[in-house]
Amino acid sequence: MPNELLRFVDLAKATPDKRAADERRTDFDEIFRDFARERAAEQAARCSQCGVPFCQIHCPLHNNIPDWLKLTAEGRLEEAYEVAASTNTFPEVCGRICPQDRLCEGNCVIERGFASVTIGAVERYVTEQAFANGWVAPPTPRRENGRSVGIVGGGPAGLAAAEWLRRRGYAVDVYDRHDRIGGLLIYGIPGFKLEKHIVQRRIDLLARAGIRFHVKTALGRYLTLAEARQRHDAVLLACGVYQARDIQAPGVGLSNIVPALDYLIASNRKGLGDAVPAFDDGRLDARGRHVVVIGGGDTAMDCVRTAVRQGAASVTCLYRRDRANMPGSAREVGYAEEEGVSFRFLANPVAFIGDREVEGVRVATMRLGAPDATGRQTVVASGEAPATLKADLVIKALGFDPEDVRAMAATPELEVTRWGTVRANHKTLMTSVPGVFAAGDIVRGASLVVWAIRDGRDAAKAIDGYLDARDAGAEALYAAE
Repeated sequence: MPNELLRFVDLAKATPDKRAADERRTDFDEIFRDFARERAAEQAARCSQCGVPFCQIHCPLHNNIPDWLKLTAEGRLEEAYEVAASTNTFPEVCGRICPQDRLCEGNCVIERGFASVTIGAVERYVTEQAFANGWVAPPTPRRENGRSVGIVGGGPAGLAAAEWLRRRGYAVDVYDRHDRIGGLLIYGIPGFKLEKHIVQRRIDLLARAGIRFHVKTALGRYLTLAEARQRHDAVLLACGVYQARDIQAPGVGLSNIVPALDYLIASNRKGLGDAVPAFDDGRLDARGRHVVVIGGGDTAMDCVRTAVRQGAASVTCLYRRDRANMPGSAREVGYAEEEGVSFRFLANPVAFIGDREVEGVRVATMRLGAPDATGRQTVVASGEAPATLKADLVIKALGFDPEDVRAMAATPELEVTRWGTVRANHKTLMTSVPGVFAAGDIVRGASLVVWAIRDGRDAAKAIDGYLDARDAGAEALYAAE
């Protein structure tokens, strides 16, 4: 019997069973178990099927969420997957790592009175059922169109573009600096949020569709932009932002003060069974150490929760604003607290103590002041004497900036913004170099995976339109502004 809809009035919100904190602290497995079929259908039936679906509006991909919730409630899971996959290249990824509390679920119209629909968990369930039942097929085209596109960057933006283009008959080559395809999905996001076989399963499908992957092929070292342009009809730059922001404070150059991404990449590579000298010799291993993580975003939460699983003696997160102003997911903060992470809010590191290796962090207490030009409250020192916190591993999770893309590409005419991101026409997504497009964090700045997917799909459509115009003799219409 199909579930009736509008069940939010008599059925409480529920999530999949969550593993106990003591259990999940010991491994890198995902912390939630899968929904049972009946429970997934019940929770999907809580959707109010509202006339203006704010969940869909506030999803960067504008996923047809009410539609696939309704199909799930009716037990029509294959159709539910088809609807979800029509707008999302990686629904199995978004169902796991999207900050739904800030996007779809946070804008559900029943949020205030009855608690929102558990959209992410249902999305994950539907996709896993699709894979289990063989409903997910490689994106093979009906015919080849004779055109070729080179994509620099094998992360979510590059892969989303590759899937869209391949489905429409393009020959697609993806070039990536790492020895595995997936970008931050593989190397930046810990397994307890996204197990790596989930990503590899999708990459294998793309390879079966005929997409060619070239690993250990960094832009500027093994591939120039000029070479890529010679090989392909169009090129997409989707190489992300990897340069860590630093902190200016005495002692910041001491050993064992490391960027977040170096730490996370080492942990993920170790989990994949790769050789990681910096982990094996202890430089990037938190075991037995007093770990301090500086930052309040999702990357900081990934670091503190990774340190817990590596067996750190203690893990403390410093954030210079209060809890309400943390940029990361509130859910992730809650999970970290359950797992034993200590948070110190309104705390700003002003110096690092030690001779050759860091031994402590001097922390000043802050307070929130008057709003600045953006409306956000400024942070000022409280005037209290700084305290010293014991630390023998400090991880800087302060955000990311672009590398010098023009130098990497050996293309001085490639225009960048004052922030160092690639300048792309907001309508056509073409850069200042004809036939070269850009998408994802390299244009937007460090952002969410779901935005990278959106940008990659948009860029693929723009490339398709550009090549159509080129072949029709109207290429000048796509000149960058």
